[in-house]
Amino acid sequence: MESTVSLMNDQADLFVVGGGPAGLAAAIAARQKGMTVIVADGATPPIDKTCGEGMMPETQAALRSLGVALDSSDGFRFKGIRFVQQGASVSGNFPSGQGLGLARPLLHQKLIVRAEECGVRLLWSTPITGIEAQAVLARGRRIRARWIVGADGLASRVRRWGGLQPAASSTLRFASRRHYRLPPWSDFVEIHWGDHTQAYVTPIARDEMSVVVIAERSKGSEFEQALKSLPELRERLRGAELTSRERGAVTSSRFLKNVQRGNVALLGDASGSVDAITGEGLRLAFLQAFALVNAIEVGTLEKYQQEHRELQKRPLLMAKLMVALGRHPILRSRVLQAFARKPELFGKLLAFHVGQATPAELLSTGAALGWQLLAA
Repeated sequence: MESTVSLMNDQADLFVVGGGPAGLAAAIAARQKGMTVIVADGATPPIDKTCGEGMMPETQAALRSLGVALDSSDGFRFKGIRFVQQGASVSGNFPSGQGLGLARPLLHQKLIVRAEECGVRLLWSTPITGIEAQAVLARGRRIRARWIVGADGLASRVRRWGGLQPAASSTLRFASRRHYRLPPWSDFVEIHWGDHTQAYVTPIARDEMSVVVIAERSKGSEFEQALKSLPELRERLRGAELTSRERGAVTSSRFLKNVQRGNVALLGDASGSVDAITGEGLRLAFLQAFALVNAIEVGTLEKYQQEHRELQKRPLLMAKLMVALGRHPILRSRVLQAFARKPELFGKLLAFHVGQATPAELLSTGAALGWQLLAA
């Protein structure tokens, strides 16, 4: 890896601003197509982020396509999702495959190793100060690039420099994450529901759990405050050793009308995002990376614009459903009771969530759920 920049006569087919998972995925996919690629980031690896750290089967399939090898010993396998609320719970297995809980820094390191194997040039501790028509400015020097990708997060500077409008956001929510030294008590990712608070509990090792709490207000995302409305989870965590500091973040669903202009494209959170409650961030970013590189290969980013919009539809719909359940306790209680009576309905919802069911199947599931609510 390069830590300093020697930029005399430097050029690349593709320059990626942002060295997180989204940017690295695009870089690897581009190298697999034979393009020359440079990735620059002002940070030094590994880059951590407040997230649930659970990867669905489709996310792992995307990583395999990139040549990133994952092993069960790297993290902890889980077979599905469980919703938990005081006095009720319902669980469902993935229709096929298993999920994998994996600490974010370890995932980032694996992507870095793969990028290096592919011949991606990595420039760490290298802030980008601007872009031109076919060049990127790094520490006052110009690197020529045919295509420029902004994978630089929610507050993307490439988005501003490229003349792409700010993302329209839904109501912001607040998240915090902790790691606990604790053997997993379940082979599910658990979503615990409280009063305007949710907690994602993901096993990431044989003796470690990742817990993310999400709330409407910043005060509610503080762990001690959040656990007051999650008594079952509070008891599970009582006395457990903390293995990381508490990390905070802001989450929301964000939408951009345009994610490309000329030779500039946006990727991952820079191009819009879905609320963290869906657990869809990585999967969406990897699929966007494939779509972007395919569009670059044929020489037009308009194709990426169209596919990006299609990729966002399912996660945005799931985000609306999940946020609605979080905001309406009575509705949530009735839905969980209906799922408990008819677990197959929860299984169908989960299948849609992980991309193994169609929108038509979701509609039929919604109709069946509606009948259950009416019957209750």
